[in-house]
Amino acid sequence: MPLPIEDYAMLGDGQTACLVGRDGSVDWLCLPRFDSEACLAALLGDERHGRWLLGPDVEHETERRYVGDTSVLETTYRCDTGTVVVTDVMPVNDDRADVVRRIRGVAGSMAMRHVWSVRFDYGRVRPWVHRERRGDRELIIAVAGPNKIVLRGPRMPVAAEGDHGTEHRDRFTVNEGDELTFSLTWVPSHLPVPRLLTFDDRIEQTIAEEQAWADACEYTGPFRPAVIRSLVTLRMLTHAETGGIVAAPTTSLPEQIGGERNWDYRYVWLRDASLTLHALLSAGRRSAAELWRDWLLRAVAGDPEDLQIMYTVDGGRDLPERTLDHLPGYLGSAPVRIGNGAVRQRQSDVLGEVMTALDLARRAGIQETTDSWALQRTLVEELAQHWDRRDHGLWEIRGKQRHFTHSGVMVWCAFDRAVKAVEEFGLDGPVERWRTLREKVHDTVMRRGFDPERNTFVQHDETTEVDASLLVLPSVGFIDGRDPRMLGTIAAVEQDLMRDGFLLRYRTQSGVDGLAGDENPFLACSFWLVAAYARAGRVDDAQRLMRRLVGLANDVGLLSEEYDPAADRMTGNFPQAFSHLALVEAAMALQHAPRTVGEE
Repeated sequence: MPLPIEDYAMLGDGQTACLVGRDGSVDWLCLPRFDSEACLAALLGDERHGRWLLGPDVEHETERRYVGDTSVLETTYRCDTGTVVVTDVMPVNDDRADVVRRIRGVAGSMAMRHVWSVRFDYGRVRPWVHRERRGDRELIIAVAGPNKIVLRGPRMPVAAEGDHGTEHRDRFTVNEGDELTFSLTWVPSHLPVPRLLTFDDRIEQTIAEEQAWADACEYTGPFRPAVIRSLVTLRMLTHAETGGIVAAPTTSLPEQIGGERNWDYRYVWLRDASLTLHALLSAGRRSAAELWRDWLLRAVAGDPEDLQIMYTVDGGRDLPERTLDHLPGYLGSAPVRIGNGAVRQRQSDVLGEVMTALDLARRAGIQETTDSWALQRTLVEELAQHWDRRDHGLWEIRGKQRHFTHSGVMVWCAFDRAVKAVEEFGLDGPVERWRTLREKVHDTVMRRGFDPERNTFVQHDETTEVDASLLVLPSVGFIDGRDPRMLGTIAAVEQDLMRDGFLLRYRTQSGVDGLAGDENPFLACSFWLVAAYARAGRVDDAQRLMRRLVGLANDVGLLSEEYDPAADRMTGNFPQAFSHLALVEAAMALQHAPRTVGEE
């Protein structure tokens, strides 16, 4: 049975990521990319679907931390007879992927357990497994189709009886002063077994490079540890070669335990990637902006009518959604989905987020190329022809299309940033027409997206319901954060969407999304409320909520998509880029917040 979501930590190498539990079990690993098939998938089933356990075989206490501001995980196990430290890392390499696990005896002795069970194709395919001897070391090699995985270590586990040689187990004792290093290595199956890495140098280089990256981040406010960990997490979710930023490294972790709201987030949403870029730029990380812009140019190249809301890590367009019926799902939460049917949805807000991010990149000093501005101009011109169409909105509503207020605001943003590109940066474009469209969109949103009787913006033009996405209107410049209409919106959101002090995205009971079941408070929405409080001058309220939200992170600083306050546990895909980037935005808003008269 998988652990609670908050009991996992993430390792990453800039190509993919894995989740390792407090018990020492790697229960999720996709190779060689974030969006590849999983070879360890116990997270969505049990140990029969693949895992790699290196952990104590006795009652123990566990303490975990990342080494400094890096992705290197250090887990300390203590029992009555001794203390052991396990260091886990995924070092960056070319044409291969490695998970390295080093066990060090610190005091006394401790009994340990080793279980290695690889299952390709999300736990469905048993590989052909054999042993080889290389010099004085024995290797275990698992092969199936295009994949080859090699286990190395000072002692090899033995095949479990009755398992056709595909599961290997071992028990051993670690004494003070002992050091044992194990590694799992992936390569394409047609290539030979790769050489053994010099792990000491790799670990030291990883720590030094990642700590230097974190040290260069410019945010110095009171929530710096949480901001830095969020930025490091966002970097871990970025494909180092292509620049694609995935929304999460997992699929189908449920929004409600036992429910059907289970989605595959291992792809690059233009919206999430744009907002992540915003967060990185806010902290002074310019190189991420150039890498992502180049990814964008490749992904959306072609006819602007073919623009999608999400892509694969390398910019691919084919993400068909299907279910994996052989997997029972996390704690029985079915179905397990791979691919994402929302790829074919119309979400009018996406271009607004893209244009806002590229506007910030220009302001950070990143020069436009001929192609980059030509692409933006073409996309804005396409939007000009169809800006008033109904859409599915940013929450990927699977009900009917509507005129969502947030979508209209982000359409306004697209024209606004295009106008500013001409006015402030001297780029070429039909600025008079864009100005006219900007004003027309603004008037339309105010006419059909605002309820004067209740003094609040509404989710869409056919309802009086509110939506947490309305909280971002001040952050994109559509309305001042202290405008009475915005203050009324904050009050309505607090009244309708607050659950145990945290915000829902919207009321699922309204039936707007066309799905059964409920969901838990969405963490990014609560961070949006922090930012909205800050921009409204309610700084004390913002700080109180921010402290509470930061306190929800697990012991290594990671956040999931949602939080169940009744059960005090995380839900949804993990770790979630949206949650971490919203944390960064909230911290930045607090740092520059005005105060109301009563809060001086």
